[in-house]
Amino acid sequence: MGLGASLFLIAIGAILAFAVDVTTEGFNLSTIGIILMIVGALGLVLSMIFWSSWGGPGNRGNTTVVERERDIV
Repeated sequence: MGLGASLFLIAIGAILAFAVDVTTEGFNLSTIGIILMIVGALGLVLSMIFWSSWGGPGNRGNTTVVERERDIV
């Protein structure tokens, strides 16, 4: 899950939890909204952790190669 998907889940969860006022039988939209916000926040944290450890932007092509000439005997 990327940053965009995490932010999308947080936004949809917040809308369901705080802005929608519907009474349904069998499930609670506020609870579903809270669950979506938790999953989105967890995905956001994990994306940030793995993004920094796998490179992320600006970490491409920073390989240093040192070549040394060999003496011919």
